[in-house]
Amino acid sequence: MTDDPPQDGLPPGRRGLAMACIALGISITVLDSAMVNVALPGIARELAVSPATVTWVVNAYQLALVSLLLPCASMGEVFGFKRVYRVGLCVFILGAFGSASAGSLEVLLASRVMQGLGSAAVMSVSAALIRHTYPMSMLGRAIGLNALTVALSSALAPSIGSVIISLAGWPSIFYASMPLGILILLVGSRLLPNVAPQRRPFDWPGAALNVTSFSLLFLGLDMVLVLPWLAGGLLVAAGGSFWLLVGLQRRQPAPLLPLDLLRIVPVRLAIIASACMFGAQAMVYIGLPFHLTAAGRSVAEIGLIVSPWPAAIALAAPISGRLSDRLNGAWLCVLGSAVVALGLLVVALLPPDGPIWPIMVALALCGLGFGSFQAPNNRTMLANAPRHRAGSAGGMQSTARVLGQAAGTVIVAMVFHVSAHGNAESIALGALYAAAAVAGMASLVNLLRQRMG
Repeated sequence: MTDDPPQDGLPPGRRGLAMACIALGISITVLDSAMVNVALPGIARELAVSPATVTWVVNAYQLALVSLLLPCASMGEVFGFKRVYRVGLCVFILGAFGSASAGSLEVLLASRVMQGLGSAAVMSVSAALIRHTYPMSMLGRAIGLNALTVALSSALAPSIGSVIISLAGWPSIFYASMPLGILILLVGSRLLPNVAPQRRPFDWPGAALNVTSFSLLFLGLDMVLVLPWLAGGLLVAAGGSFWLLVGLQRRQPAPLLPLDLLRIVPVRLAIIASACMFGAQAMVYIGLPFHLTAAGRSVAEIGLIVSPWPAAIALAAPISGRLSDRLNGAWLCVLGSAVVALGLLVVALLPPDGPIWPIMVALALCGLGFGSFQAPNNRTMLANAPRHRAGSAGGMQSTARVLGQAAGTVIVAMVFHVSAHGNAESIALGALYAAAAVAGMASLVNLLRQRMG
């Protein structure tokens, strides 16, 4: 198809359908990654591997995802966002088929790497496609709808995964995403915006260094408690690789590692705030179940108690997205992250063995704050980046989220490891206080952005 003429968004009719394709593409990647967690016990049992080993079904996916987000975003700018999106969907579907039909752990891991590559391509260019689908005056609304999609997918994934696995076994969760992926691929070919690719070569050396740097960083963080000496070596090697990468990227007019965007103060501060908030969220999602389990709560109770968080995000994100098109987004981010910090302090102070409704109300407050923060913060990253760098801005947005989640996971694991012989409830309580502190840091970062803006 020919490129769409340069304009501020697509026509209204096509705009909504294009957004539906983008949202569905995001939803299948989020659903898949979240449903796999539910399937891990069955995979370990059927493939006869240990629980520690089967976690690499998740790690292989995450490793490919985090190391390829920025290269795929740059590919979108060079080869076309829609082309990279379509190729990513194809790779994801093939990886899903390989995962579903895998008869050994090795085949499953290779297929999960394929799915991670496909997800990286889809996620990295989705924000850029949204930027070229909606006019600037409606960008916050569009980002809010995207946040709504992610929140609902994350909230529903465990329940959907449990039902599918109980009816047809763990391979079915991979088969389930294939028909929808094929439908999105066919419909999106006609509806998604056709953005002219930029006339510059793709930075293959930079991509190789980026993959090396983020892979070493991810592996080092993952092994920091199990094999600390090896982890230290990997982290040092990651630092050296990043040093080489930055040196190479400084000479690039449109760097794959978007140093040009990091020089834009609102973008840089929004990225830092995003990493803090997703780190805090990861710390809560991991630490809170231990806190409640130590108080004698059942798995069903814990699921019910935690559910208001994603539900409130889904409620708040579209509203805050619309507001960010009209109001100062920095103040929305300051307020949202402060509300999350306050809500987490309330959760930490409430007795975990008392009535569940106060904890649920506090977590709903956290979800409202997170949803109020997320859409305006993401809008800042996209709106302050040059239009031709929308792909790299979206790649940095996704990278900040994944690295924040990884860092939050490591922090909680370190708290548990250092306090291995302490009271479990007290240890988990420490993780909640740490999450509140990290959310408070995000509020301070956004306050600084407001003062400098």
